[in-house]
Amino acid sequence: MTGMVFQILLAIILGLLAYVYLSWLKTKNFWKKLGVKGPTPLPLVGNYKDAILGKMHFALIIKKYYDEYKQEPFVGTFGRNTPMLIVRDPDLIKDVLIKDFSSFPDRGLVSSESDDPFSQNLLNLEHKRWRPLRNKLAPVFSSGKLKDMFYLITDCSKLFEKYVERVAESGEPIECRELTAKYTTDAIGVCAFGLNTNSLGDEDGGFRKAGRDLMSNGTKNVLRRMLREWAPKLYGLLRPLVYNGALDFFVDSMKATMEHRTNSKERRNDFVDLLMDLKNEKFNDFEMTDSLLIAQTLIFFLAGFETSSTTISNALYELALNQEIQDKLRQEIRDTLERDGQFTYDNIKQMKYLDQVVKETLRKYPPGSFLIRAASTSYTFNGTDVTIPKDTRVMLPVWAIHNDADIYPEPEKFDPERFTEENQKSRHPMNYLPFGDGPHNCIGLRFANYQTKIGIATLIKSFRVNPCSETCIPYRVHPRSFIPAPIGGIVLKFSKV
Repeated sequence: MTGMVFQILLAIILGLLAYVYLSWLKTKNFWKKLGVKGPTPLPLVGNYKDAILGKMHFALIIKKYYDEYKQEPFVGTFGRNTPMLIVRDPDLIKDVLIKDFSSFPDRGLVSSESDDPFSQNLLNLEHKRWRPLRNKLAPVFSSGKLKDMFYLITDCSKLFEKYVERVAESGEPIECRELTAKYTTDAIGVCAFGLNTNSLGDEDGGFRKAGRDLMSNGTKNVLRRMLREWAPKLYGLLRPLVYNGALDFFVDSMKATMEHRTNSKERRNDFVDLLMDLKNEKFNDFEMTDSLLIAQTLIFFLAGFETSSTTISNALYELALNQEIQDKLRQEIRDTLERDGQFTYDNIKQMKYLDQVVKETLRKYPPGSFLIRAASTSYTFNGTDVTIPKDTRVMLPVWAIHNDADIYPEPEKFDPERFTEENQKSRHPMNYLPFGDGPHNCIGLRFANYQTKIGIATLIKSFRVNPCSETCIPYRVHPRSFIPAPIGGIVLKFSKV
């Protein structure tokens, strides 16, 4: 009997191994048959083993393949057994994002309302629901709306300045990603949701704590992200084990806010009001459920504070290492304030060197390190014989492009002069994509831009930023970070100018 059980188990194991091997052979030849060059995949893990094992950030692996196939318009890779095409040629990137958007209307990200209702956000939604929602939500981030809420951002920046003043007086270095996240959490909270999150006043405020927990690189978060993307069926089974309780805080807060607005009849014409209005509208192909509403608030909150705080802290890092650039920026800010007395919507927009500093920061450290699109039909790339089948994922390697020495000489050097008007015109527009491009570009890019610029200008006008013994030099990307961030954070010292 024991021998028979052993034989059955052996047969099962051999069968599984044979299945894995045959699947790998099929995977291995996919791009070869299409005439696309690329690295040979490994069984089960494809070409992204080091990302799965937490040894290298996904963006850096993409860059490695981008660099290895310099003469190719694209590179064929695999995420486990899923074909993923890295597009290198800027004209083909423009076709994907803009010219042939109708062939790539979706991001191809895993989304399941039953297994993960929070995945039903504007970033993940399929075109059928994305298009009407995008059109309805866009007005809250228009230039007119941004002008109306500008004073709210500057009010947050004043509290930010007072907080940093206390830090500077202590003489102690501070971790800047946490510091700037407090400011951006307060700004997105009051501007988009009408909430006083008080992150700068309360060291462990609920919203800041929830945001920190949701974006951390902890084991549970990393496992949840990996399972959701690479093994969605298994994620459905294990979801209770990897669920982050910080989501409950956020959901409860948003529900309470909406309930208060309904009962009090208070109206602020902000993001929450727009969403509540949508609940009463009729959509042809879907229903605006409570979970769909909450999913939109969650993605806007997380994206609103995390991407901007990362950009501000990265800018401070580079300004600390490049004191002459910091001095030049400070002079522009002070000249502006001497002329106008305070920051305004218009003078922030007119500060050219500040704009160059922010753009160079986003060039060197793009928060969205790559873009993904999925083909809605079979598609032949212009000027090539390569036709990809429907549902094939296409990756646009933003980090790799932004750090390509052929496009940006000495890419490791922080040089705001790359973004003078003349230098920008000399480059292909698809060689700078911090907010994406085309219909799927970042809906909140105006808000993010102003929030970031005001945060940087507020600090640099009053404080000198310097590196210290704990500063991460060189900058090494944490392999598990969701938005690329350095190992050990960004620790700097502030002193009153």
